[in-house]
Amino acid sequence: MQIETDVLVIGLGPAGGAAALAAARGGVSVLAVERKLEVGVPAQCAEWIPLSLGRHAQTPGVLVQTISGMESVLPSGAVVPTRTPGLMINRAAFDQALAHAAVEAGASLRLDSVLRKLDSAQRRAWVETPQGLLECCYKLLVAADGPYSGVAKQLGLPRQPVVHARQYNVPLRQPGNQTRVWLSKDYPGGYAWLFPKGDVANLGAGMDKSRAPDLKIPLDQLHQKLATEGLVGREILARTGGAIPVGGLRSQLVVGHVMLVGDAGGFTHPITGAGIDAAVVSGARAGQAAAAWLNGRKNALQEFEDEMRDQFEASLQRAVQRRAMSNSATYSDAALRVGWVAFPEYFLGKGV
Repeated sequence: MQIETDVLVIGLGPAGGAAALAAARGGVSVLAVERKLEVGVPAQCAEWIPLSLGRHAQTPGVLVQTISGMESVLPSGAVVPTRTPGLMINRAAFDQALAHAAVEAGASLRLDSVLRKLDSAQRRAWVETPQGLLECCYKLLVAADGPYSGVAKQLGLPRQPVVHARQYNVPLRQPGNQTRVWLSKDYPGGYAWLFPKGDVANLGAGMDKSRAPDLKIPLDQLHQKLATEGLVGREILARTGGAIPVGGLRSQLVVGHVMLVGDAGGFTHPITGAGIDAAVVSGARAGQAAAAWLNGRKNALQEFEDEMRDQFEASLQRAVQRRAMSNSATYSDAALRVGWVAFPEYFLGKGV
């Protein structure tokens, strides 16, 4: 079976959904391919977004609660509050709302479908679907297929460095509107978190597996501690996990007729792991650039690359540098303040 499309989007997370929506609104034909049976399920995410994405939380079922701030717990036990307003969402509903809007704009979706082969020179992709192998002839491709991007692999691009995360959804005995993170030697190369979400919470930890091969042990220990304190319940309602890219932007975001966005492009913040905002921004901009290029603006792809680097590269490079500094330092309050975004030392690059 063969199909032709102007834009082929691989992956229907926030980046792919935003790309498909923007390209379809630009008046070009779009086919979006997603390996999951259902968009956004399971959600591998702490489910916090900044207020700037609030317009995407208007669909019923997406917004769960507002967040006013964050508490950072240092090795000494000191708890430092900072004002970081945001929103806790149902991530699956968020992704599904973007995909639904893309369909309404004219995009076609294929679920339970996996990229098997890519010939970027001929602009052909072979996708395994429930109906059989689909050969797709495209003009532009948007790679939004995560930190282990199959598109990037087929293009011969290097694998991104990652940390690994494990998360539990647990009952929340003391609901609130503050997130909490723990910085300590128990979570090398990362941190642990508790994000309230109504009467439940996302409790997780992200770490460098080369220094902490078993994520379950420290996360279970934190869970039991918080349960003993009466903050959360002992029951685990759901489990999830995944990889988080921590290398910053790829050296190329445009490779021939392919644009890489979201986790596939390295847009995720290497310190916090936050990636939804950058995924939506990069995906939407790629979709716009695709439509513009197809409508005759031949520098549109280079404009996408330049704009994304202008917007994200400096902050992501700083984060990569702070990761390196933190990983080579002792686990003192002073060292971890340099490596965490809530503190002024992070932006200065040294203790004060």
